Amino acid sequence: MRITGAVLEELGRQRPYAQSRPITITELDLAPPGPSEVLVRIEAAGVCHSDLSVVEGNRPRPVPMLLGHEAAGLVEAVGADVGDLRIGQRVVMVFLPRCQECSGCDTNGRMPCERGSATNAAGTLLSGAQRLTRDGEEVHHHLGVSAFATHAVVDRASVVPVDDDVPPDVAAILGCAVLTGGGALLNAVQPTAGDSVMIVGLGGVGMAALLAAVAQDAGEVIAVDNNLDKLQLARELGADAVYTATEVAKLGVTASHVLECAGDARAFETAYAATAPGGRTVTVGLPRAEARSEISPLTLTMESRTVLGCYLGWAVPSRDIPRFVQWWRSGRLPVEKLISRIRLDEINDAMDALANGDAVRQVIVLDEP
Repeated sequence: MRITGAVLEELGRQRPYAQSRPITITELDLAPPGPSEVLVRIEAAGVCHSDLSVVEGNRPRPVPMLLGHEAAGLVEAVGADVGDLRIGQRVVMVFLPRCQECSGCDTNGRMPCERGSATNAAGTLLSGAQRLTRDGEEVHHHLGVSAFATHAVVDRASVVPVDDDVPPDVAAILGCAVLTGGGALLNAVQPTAGDSVMIVGLGGVGMAALLAAVAQDAGEVIAVDNNLDKLQLARELGADAVYTATEVAKLGVTASHVLECAGDARAFETAYAATAPGGRTVTVGLPRAEARSEISPLTLTMESRTVLGCYLGWAVPSRDIPRFVQWWRSGRLPVEKLISRIRLDEINDAMDALANGDAVRQVIVLDEP
């Protein structure tokens, strides 16, 4: 079938992307789903820093590549081996499919799927297949999803069904921002009553973590960012205190648990320095591969510190997405307050806004057919 999508043509073009235009809106051919795959009509797709990292060239991927990995849509067709989804069912798309056979899949979410990670890097679906072409040339999949398009074919392992009452834009950001930030709060930070929680970096992932901390009725919830508008939003979303990174250092602000969500080496240093003795520093950000941070190893021992890396919130999507849906349904997780809606043809401008820190979570809303 013919679809329209946003294809990254070249890595590392200069900003502003509104002028260099590394992403083009183009027509492609999408092959039917294989036996274990699903055809989804995309309703909404979030613009995430992981997309921007590919555009910048910080996370090299094969090009041309149809971007987008955080999305929701409606099932339009299923492969012969998919018997648990119905046509018209809304699904959340997740960017790390799990084969359920490797050692990574045997860790209850803590380690990535080995096969899923390998096929994501190669730009294919979990089976190793590619379903996208343009003028006869293969176009690579982004993280097994490629959601910046009218339709996508994905592996069954890349979707989680949700009820129809979950709006498409809300459903979309459950698959990455909420799984990563909220999942890290639930699965890695694990605050108990009275614990203070600090969130460093207030993009979509950080704000989702903040909402999860508030929803869990943790102790004091502290938000840290250098963008004053984001600090104001954090206050409105329930943060007990807000600071810039400079203020945290100057005032000596600390917390029992500190979650770093910025993907920046200096932000990690801020998070570590702000972790109280006996506390836990959890990092979910994805900095440049060459980035380095400096900390004092002595404090790990003398102050009984813990540092944890946490990929995709240590989430098991089929377990955690329904939990977050219930929180949203009860009003405890108002993720719609993070969303600004945009069109598919605004994608290059959206990458600029993301790079500049001007948006929390931009969501592409696809037109009805």
